[in-house]
Amino acid sequence: MLNPLRILSHLVLLACLTLMLAAPASAAIVRVLTVQGPISPASADYLLRGINKAIDDQAHLIVIEMDTPGGLDTAMRDIIKAILASKVPVATYVSPQGARAASAGTYILYASHIAAMAPATNLGAATPVELAPTGGDKPAAPGQPTQADKPGPTKPEAAKPADTPTGDPKMRKAVHDAAAYIRGLAELRERNVDWAERAVREAVSLPASEALELKVIDLVATDLDDLLKQLNGRVIKLDGQTVTLNTAQVEIERVEPDWRSRLLAVIGDPSIAYILMLLGIYGLIYEFSNPGMLFPGVVGGICLLLGLFALQVMPISYAGLALMLLGIVLMISEAFVPSFGALGLGGVAAFIIGSVMLIDTDLPGYGLPWMLIVPVAAASALFSFFVAGMAIKARARPVMTGAEEMIGAPGEILEDMEHEGWARIHGEQWQVRSSVPLMRGSRIRVRARHDLLLDVEPDKENKHV
Repeated sequence: MLNPLRILSHLVLLACLTLMLAAPASAAIVRVLTVQGPISPASADYLLRGINKAIDDQAHLIVIEMDTPGGLDTAMRDIIKAILASKVPVATYVSPQGARAASAGTYILYASHIAAMAPATNLGAATPVELAPTGGDKPAAPGQPTQADKPGPTKPEAAKPADTPTGDPKMRKAVHDAAAYIRGLAELRERNVDWAERAVREAVSLPASEALELKVIDLVATDLDDLLKQLNGRVIKLDGQTVTLNTAQVEIERVEPDWRSRLLAVIGDPSIAYILMLLGIYGLIYEFSNPGMLFPGVVGGICLLLGLFALQVMPISYAGLALMLLGIVLMISEAFVPSFGALGLGGVAAFIIGSVMLIDTDLPGYGLPWMLIVPVAAASALFSFFVAGMAIKARARPVMTGAEEMIGAPGEILEDMEHEGWARIHGEQWQVRSSVPLMRGSRIRVRARHDLLLDVEPDKENKHV
C-alpha cells in the first residue's frame, strides 16, 4: 500500500526542482574599467581597486578599455601585478578607434589574459623613454615607424644586433631589464615573443591588423559588443586551469573613477603639483612674516602637503627641487640684504633651472611646460621682492594705533610730583607714575601702561629747559 505522505513529499520535491530549473539564471557580470591618458599613480589606484572589487563581486570578466601614450614604470608594474594575480580573467581592449597602447600600455596588453584592439589603433614603442639615447639612435615616437620598418635600403648601423643597445650603462641596463620583463609576459600568455622584444629594443609599433597577423594580440573587435561576442566560448588559462568564457548574455557594469581617483588624477598632474607646492611654501612664508593671520598658514600647509604627496609618486630630481628652494630663499633674502639685485637675480635663475630639472623624465604628460615655468618664476620674483618685502617692512614699523602706541610716547609734566602726578601726552592729560621725583615742565617718555595709569621715566634726550 502506497503511503500518501511519501507521495506528497515526492511531488513537492519534484515541483521545487522544476521551478529551480525553469527559473532564469542571474546574468554574469562583465566589469568595464576605462583608462585614458598617461599611466599614473591615479590610474593605477583606480585599476587596482576596480580589479579587487570585481574579484570580490565574482565577476565573470574584467575589460580594461585603454587609450594611453605610456606612463610611469612603477604604476605600470603595479597594474601588471594585479592582472597576473587576478582570479577573474582580464581582457585589455585598446579602444576606441584611433586609440593607442604605447610604451606602458604595450606591457599591460601583453600581461592580460586577452589582448584585443579596435580597428585603426596601434601599440608598441615600449623602450624606456626617460633613459632613451639622445643621439641618432633615439627611438621613434609612439606610432612612428623606425628605420627598420621603412622600405628601401637601410643604413649600415641599422643592422646592429638587437641585443646590443647603444648608450650609457644605465640605459643599457634599463633596456635589458624591460626586454626581459616583456619577454616573460609574452611567454606566459603565449604571444609573439620576438616582436615584444623588438618593441622594447627598437621602439617599433604595429597597427591592429598587423598585430593580429603576428599573434601579438588575440583579436580585433569594432566595439565592446563585438568583443564580447567574439569572446563567447573562448578557452583561456587562469591559475593553471582552463576556463571557458560565456559572454553571450552578460550584464555590463561600467565603473567610472570615483572622487578619490579624480583627486589623485588632478593633483597627480605635474603642473598642478608644482603650483600646489609653491602656494604652500609662499603661504607659510607669509604666515611666518605676519603671525596670527592663520588663513595663509592653513591654506599653505594644506597645499604644501598635497603638492608633496603628488611629487613623491613622480620621478622627481632632488637636485632640481633643491635649486627651486634655494632660488626662493635667495629671492626672499633680497628683501633683507641690500645686494643691488644680485641675490634676487640669482634666485630667479636658480628657481627656473630647478623647475626645468624638477620632473626627471621625458614621458608624455609628465613635463613642466615653459609657459608655466616662466610666469610662475616672474610671479615668485614679484612676490619675494614686493609682497614679502612690504610685509617685513610693515612688521618693523612702530605701532601707530592702539594701546601699544603709547609705549615710548614723549610728554611733559604739568606739576611737581614725588611719585604720582599729571602729564600732557599727545595733547591729552594722563595720570602718570614715576620712580623718581619730577619737576613741572620735565620731559618724560612712557615706559608702560596700566589701563589709565602710565609708568614714565625722564626723557634723557629731551631734558627740561
